[in-house]
Amino acid sequence: MLVPTVRVVNWCRSTYKKDTLTSKYSSNPSYPAGVMSPSPENDPIEAAVVNWVQHGWEDAATPMSMVTSVMRVQQLLAADIDRVLKPFDVSFARYEFLRLLAFSRRGTLPMGVAGERLQVHPASVTNAADRLERDGLVSRSRDVVDRRKVIVAITDEGRKRVDAATMELNAYFQSIPMSQAQQGELFAGLRVLRAAHGDLDIGCAGEGSRD
Repeated sequence: MLVPTVRVVNWCRSTYKKDTLTSKYSSNPSYPAGVMSPSPENDPIEAAVVNWVQHGWEDAATPMSMVTSVMRVQQLLAADIDRVLKPFDVSFARYEFLRLLAFSRRGTLPMGVAGERLQVHPASVTNAADRLERDGLVSRSRDVVDRRKVIVAITDEGRKRVDAATMELNAYFQSIPMSQAQQGELFAGLRVLRAAHGDLDIGCAGEGSRD
């Protein structure tokens, strides 16, 4: 977290009363749009915004709160996903690998292609494949045409495992306390950031079913 929770909350309590904060910043035109009437006693990120504004960094306060919120929510969602997948003995990275293979037409992909579509380093793909193969969820073999290529294939047990895990994940996805419209807006906003970082230029949308 950009600003330690205890230090920020103590600072806010000692410096301002809650109603003083509300009146001071709700009427201040320089305060970041969408962060009116902050409650720093309840939210350390709101408290960080107060600190940013107080130090004269108004223009950076909103993007700071956005970035910090995304990083915090990533931690929260990752913990939820780990909890959902724990009974299936797969990490989210290995789940994605299995799901990608299950989506492909033949249940197989070259290791290099799998890495590109999962957007991970080749070493990470190898590590995931090692564990999945050890657990009997995938198998690997050399391409009959190009022996330099390694083909990974999902096993019957792997397909069974990933289908069961997907049922539980879908139930979790549908329980997220945001409307479809809110989720769509968030996805669109984050997609802008992904595009700015070149994250969308991988040419694989919709290709999984053709392999």
